[in-house]
Amino acid sequence: MRAWLPWLPRAIVLGLFAFIIFGPLMNLVLWAFAEQWYFPHKLPLAYGLKFWNQVFKPRSDAIGSLVTSIWIALFTVGACLALAIPAGYALARLSLPWRAAIMLAFLLPQAFPSLAVYINVARIFYMFGLNGTITGVVLVHTVHGLVFAVWITTAAFAAVDRDLELAARNIGASGLVTFFTVTLPLAAPGIMASAIFVFLESLDEFTGTFFVGVPDVTTLPLLMFTASLAGNYQIAAITALILLVPSVGFMLFVERFLKADVMAKVGA
Repeated sequence: MRAWLPWLPRAIVLGLFAFIIFGPLMNLVLWAFAEQWYFPHKLPLAYGLKFWNQVFKPRSDAIGSLVTSIWIALFTVGACLALAIPAGYALARLSLPWRAAIMLAFLLPQAFPSLAVYINVARIFYMFGLNGTITGVVLVHTVHGLVFAVWITTAAFAAVDRDLELAARNIGASGLVTFFTVTLPLAAPGIMASAIFVFLESLDEFTGTFFVGVPDVTTLPLLMFTASLAGNYQIAAITALILLVPSVGFMLFVERFLKADVMAKVGA
């Protein structure tokens, strides 16, 4: 018994961490399969797949919202990479004046309260007819996703060994050929990681989508919010689990691409 005493505080701390992390997830799972659950009962009175069938009906709102969310996320990834790849290369390889200030500028969307920012963005977008459009939502998500795209892409290019580029130039390759045959392939894992982060950020984004997209653009987070307000906790829980699957899957996948040497270059 005494042998376990030194491990007791650690076991308690680990148990608390496990409860904090997995407790809300288990509550979601219970709600997702609960067909009847009300106060004061601590557990559901009946379990089943009734609400799962509603969510995955061919013409359900959830399927349409999921498709819309995926398309918006893909467009956002494309827009972010189109800007982040040249910007990341320039910030990593060129001697730019005010480089630190430029890097800091991409963090500004995270520095201000999002609610106030998106209210003003919605007002401006209304003047240009972008409210309630996929284009408007993609623009909002792109500004938000550039933080991840530019910083990680810059780190990916900075991690590429310059000697390999010099070797390619010494055997006659032009700067453009060197970029596409040496630099870009070596930086590709980091660029792929930034694309995954942007995709997940766009897939889960709610506030900007709410102020710019409603009522014509409905994504999965908006559907989850609407279901929660209406008291459809089973639908909200199932929607949350659907959003959780790609997040966990991609985060496990991205571990292969974000190596320590790449992360060490972030902000360097």
